Amino acid sequence: MGTDAAKAPPSLEEVRWRLDAIDGELLKLLDERASLAGSVAAAKRAAGDTGFGLRPGREALIIRRLLAAPRSAANDALVIRIWREIMSDNLSRQGPYHLAVWGGKDPTRTVELTRLRFGTAPRLQVLPEAKDVLGAAKTPWGVGVLALTPDSNWWGRLLAEPKLKVFAALPCLNRWGPQAALAVAEVEVEPTGGDQTFWVTDSPKSAAAIVEALSPSGVAAEPLAASGGLKLFSLSGFFQVNDERLAQAPGKLTGVIGAAPTPFDL
Repeated sequence: MGTDAAKAPPSLEEVRWRLDAIDGELLKLLDERASLAGSVAAAKRAAGDTGFGLRPGREALIIRRLLAAPRSAANDALVIRIWREIMSDNLSRQGPYHLAVWGGKDPTRTVELTRLRFGTAPRLQVLPEAKDVLGAAKTPWGVGVLALTPDSNWWGRLLAEPKLKVFAALPCLNRWGPQAALAVAEVEVEPTGGDQTFWVTDSPKSAAAIVEALSPSGVAAEPLAASGGLKLFSLSGFFQVNDERLAQAPGKLTGVIGAAPTPFDL
C-alpha cells in the first residue's frame, strides 16, 4: 500500500502550484537576461560600436546547443520559438532593428515566417515591391525578407550588391514547410558547421545539367528558383565568393549571394 501511495500522481492543485512557481522563476531569469541585453548595448556604445548587432551565425550555434541539451517534453519548435523571441527582443534593445517584407501577390505566409524567425519585437512593414525591401535592408539595422516566387528573380540583384547578403532561409524547420523565403541584410555571414550556400547563375543549361556539371567538383546543388534567365541554387556546405570549386561552374554571370544554417531538424 505504501508503494502504491508513493507512485500516486500529484494532485491538480500540486501541479498548478508547481506551474506558478516555475512561472515566477522563469520571469526572474527572463528579466535578468533582458537587463544583460541592455548592458551589452551600453558596453558597445562605450566602445564606439554602433553597428548592426545581428549575428546570425552565433544565433544558430546557440539554438543548436539548446536543441542538443537533454529534454523530456519541450519539443524543438517550442525551444526555437521561445529563444528566437528572446534574442530578437534583446537585439531590439541595442538599436533600431526593423524588418521589411515582400511576399509577392499574397504576403501572408511570408509575414508569418518572418515573425517565426525574427519574433515580434522589431517593427515590420510589408512593401509592394521586392526592390523596396532590398533598399530597406540596406538602411541601418534593417533586415529584408523576400519570398521565393516563380515570377521574380530579386535574388539576382544581389550579385551587384556585395554588402547585402542572404543570411537566413525561412522556415528553419522542415516540419514548418519547404523553404519559401530568404532573409537579407548587410551582415557578416559565417560558417556554423551546418550550412547551405546560395548561388546564382545565368547559364542557359537546364537545372539538372547544372547540378551534374557541379558534381565533379564535389559540389552538391539543389535548384530553388528560376526567373528571367537566372537560376538560384542551394549548395550543400559553406562556400566563399571566390571558392575554387565554383571556378568552372556553368554561366557567364555567376556568384555566391550568401549562406544560411540548414534546417535545425535535418
